[in-house]
Amino acid sequence: MNKIRIVLADDELLFRQGLLAILGNQENIDILFHAEDGDDLINKLRSANTHPEIVVTDLKMPGLNGIEVTKIIRKEFPNIKVIALTSYFSKPFILNMISIGAVAYLAKNSTPALMIKTIEQVAEKGFHYDEQVLQYVHESLVNPKDKKTKSTFDANYFTKREIEVLELICKQMTTSDIAKKLFISPRTVEGHRNNLLLKTEAKNVAGLVIYALKNKLVSLDSNSF
Repeated sequence: MNKIRIVLADDELLFRQGLLAILGNQENIDILFHAEDGDDLINKLRSANTHPEIVVTDLKMPGLNGIEVTKIIRKEFPNIKVIALTSYFSKPFILNMISIGAVAYLAKNSTPALMIKTIEQVAEKGFHYDEQVLQYVHESLVNPKDKKTKSTFDANYFTKREIEVLELICKQMTTSDIAKKLFISPRTVEGHRNNLLLKTEAKNVAGLVIYALKNKLVSLDSNSF
């Protein structure tokens, strides 16, 4: 079994040790190292021989905070996915973290089960936004600060199959699930996903979801999510 390689960063020692104890007992998770703050995290990432798939980082830390850390990771380590962790589950924080590349958002009072599920979902699908987070994103796109912003969506820009794949990605289905749903191979699904990334200029699948919501290709009014 391939373990999910992760790194933890939190300046609260007791909380960090709690995470280490919880996640360290998971057979499918491998904690490469942990960091006491943002500066410590970036220094360790830069000197590490093996990089994690996922970084779980607190937002409020001395020195480099989680927002600055996420920006650096997106620039220097684009293949690492960032899960934002904070005591403040507020709309501005969430939207800011998503805008700079966080692929999931967890409140510090989340249950261990939810944290484990989020890590697994991010490892498997590339992102994980719950209904509340998606609603915040939807509201920000429906009521943007710049009312003159226009959609760049062209109905002829995507093939019918690409739209189908995009809709299923937004439903947070895995590659294998999409393949079964559409009666195509997983490799074909990956091909469509890569085409979507190129056409939308999204950096990851989380970016595809934002694009789909912005251009009204999917709706949060249904139970799709």
